[in-house]
Amino acid sequence: MRTLVNFSLALAIVVIVLGAYTRLTDAGLGCPDWPGCYGHLTVPTDADKVARAQALFPDTPLEHHKAWNEMVHRYAAGTLGLMILFIAVTALVRQRKRAETPVKLPLLLLALVIFQAALGMWTVTLNLQPLIVMGHLLGGFATLSLLYLLRLRLKRMHLPMGDKHAHRFSKLAAFTLVVVIAQIALGGWVAANYAALACTELPICEGDWSARLDVAGAFSVPEAVTYQYGAHDYAERMTMHVAHRLGAVLTLCIAGWLLFKGYRNAQSTVIRSSLNWVALALLLQIALGLSNVIFMLPLSVAVAHNLVGALLLLSLVGLNYKIGRYA
Repeated sequence: MRTLVNFSLALAIVVIVLGAYTRLTDAGLGCPDWPGCYGHLTVPTDADKVARAQALFPDTPLEHHKAWNEMVHRYAAGTLGLMILFIAVTALVRQRKRAETPVKLPLLLLALVIFQAALGMWTVTLNLQPLIVMGHLLGGFATLSLLYLLRLRLKRMHLPMGDKHAHRFSKLAAFTLVVVIAQIALGGWVAANYAALACTELPICEGDWSARLDVAGAFSVPEAVTYQYGAHDYAERMTMHVAHRLGAVLTLCIAGWLLFKGYRNAQSTVIRSSLNWVALALLLQIALGLSNVIFMLPLSVAVAHNLVGALLLLSLVGLNYKIGRYA
């Protein structure tokens, strides 16, 4: 069971990276149908299949590199779904044998990954509708978090003694986790609406940005035939970007306060180790966020920003779990 969960956790990280890469290379509609690609299980390559594909989808020219980006992501996500199904079945079998194995969490994971598959389908069929794209990203992060939580529960860590002072920052740790989830959602909204380059200067935005803020428009979904490359105007995208930057400052302040209180009160090496991981992920995420602006969203940095965001989330999930278990 632990081996299954560890493999699935690693694969979930790969799926998140592939999803970010697919989105950032504008390959979200690399295959205009679902679950196949231009009516095939793989990307059509020979001349006859390509001709049939173009006849089926005359308004969507086949671009092989984008189609392969999309299909590799789908293959990896499909494999992860099968692994989670296997975990759920294994948990049910072990429960029948009265083994001490969590069951509710694997079943929740299975339900979530089924919903994720539906979101993946709607992402294509609704032409990258931003709410669906953001929901798909959040679903991926939720799947990763639940897999990590299941790994922690199966690991059955034990401390030689509890940490009687950890309760002093337990509520702050939970609040920081909620704030980071909200910041990830804001980042997902920026990415789904192609607003990552709406501001190209620091610390906030260029020009008279405050006079052009349009909060209502920024957090609405306009009607459009397709949402590829975005359907909002500049002011609305700039507002999204500014909101994400302000959210980053707020997240830094709250997480910094958590680290200060945590290092001041935590006694156990297990909880202090978790605080170290939070600090490392937070510093990396700040550096990557600034690099995205300074270097105009290089692909490798943007993908890493998604990955480290996921790792920051996991570090906080782990910290909250350990505080709850050992405080």
